[in-house]
Amino acid sequence: MKTKEEDKLKASDLPSIIIAGFVSVIVNYGGTFILIFQAAKVAGLSPELTSSWVWAVSLGTGLTGLWLSIRYKTPIITAWSTPGAAFLITALATVPYSEAIGAYVVSGAAFLILGLSGMFDRVIKLIPQGIAAGLLAGILFPFGINAFKEISVDPVLVCLLFVAFIFLKRLTSRYAILGVLVIGLSYLLITDSITFSTLEWSLSKPVFTAPVFSANALLSVALPLFIITLTGQYMPGMLVLQNDGYKDMSANPILTVTGLGSMVFAVFGSSPFNIAAITAAIATGTDTHENPKKRYIAGITCGILYSLVGIFGVTFVALFMAFPSSFIAMLAGLALLGTIAGSISSAMADVKTREVALITFLVSAANISLFDIGGAFWGLVAGLLAYMVINGKFKWFNKNKKNSIKNKEFVNLS
Repeated sequence: MKTKEEDKLKASDLPSIIIAGFVSVIVNYGGTFILIFQAAKVAGLSPELTSSWVWAVSLGTGLTGLWLSIRYKTPIITAWSTPGAAFLITALATVPYSEAIGAYVVSGAAFLILGLSGMFDRVIKLIPQGIAAGLLAGILFPFGINAFKEISVDPVLVCLLFVAFIFLKRLTSRYAILGVLVIGLSYLLITDSITFSTLEWSLSKPVFTAPVFSANALLSVALPLFIITLTGQYMPGMLVLQNDGYKDMSANPILTVTGLGSMVFAVFGSSPFNIAAITAAIATGTDTHENPKKRYIAGITCGILYSLVGIFGVTFVALFMAFPSSFIAMLAGLALLGTIAGSISSAMADVKTREVALITFLVSAANISLFDIGGAFWGLVAGLLAYMVINGKFKWFNKNKKNSIKNKEFVNLS
């Protein structure tokens, strides 16, 4: 049992925690932010409006995550919805920009109301532990696979990072990712695989757009965006926190704060933001620090970095996106190894729910998409359906089972 003295933050604790937050931000911008630029291009936004979107979504996620992490002493990392951004690439092609802004406001209001109602916590508590762990493992598993797939693209870099990781893991588990980051950046600079000389530093300027509310945007943008973000981000995001030792953290304040923040920043172009899932797992696990009470510094780090990106806008985004895809993929995969291993172990722990957890894991990892809804949702649906049929108590099933047993006994007696 940890004492209060052990829970006190020390200077020696900071490097690994801060680096975990830094890696989380790099992976987020370097890996998925391109979707926002694609959506802006489809919508025909001007450079000024695109820059305003970058400012709004970055500053919004930064400030909400910063406040939540400080307030609850928990690494609560907020980010834009990756499946939501992917959805907007097609949705914004047919909806006027001002109506899309109105849809963002409505979607944010829906999350605010859900947070104030307290319903989300009740729903997530109904999910069996094996299914929750299988869902998380399935969501993160492709990132582990994709890390090593990059060996065909850049074998020297991938092998260098892998060898550095396993040796550093043997020597110092806490600073392994920090070492990999330093070695990887050094290699990229030495080989001229990355350059910062063309970057021009400039401040972002927010542009206000008055929201227009329409039934078309409500049904074709706001409603799908709400469902996609709820199932693809909030649910796995809360499962990440629970899996990493924050079972007492309620989703209600997170939904309330991010919903309110989404409404405020929507008029400057920001699509709704939410609790992070995949990138949060980089900063919330044991590799960040063995003591869960000290990991909130990673959330603060992310909040500060996101806010800085918002202030300097596309300059910082260009900086993060300058990293080669192989470097981003390998860094993310290695940083998530511990969480993936822990999730698979938890999913397989209970013999009674092992097959159900495996079904959840496989469907989630397959990342199928039906009706514009991603694999996380369908993995959860498949897992819960299998659980109810295999382990649930159905009166008609139990009655038929009892009748079948009686008939067999009667036949045997005869």
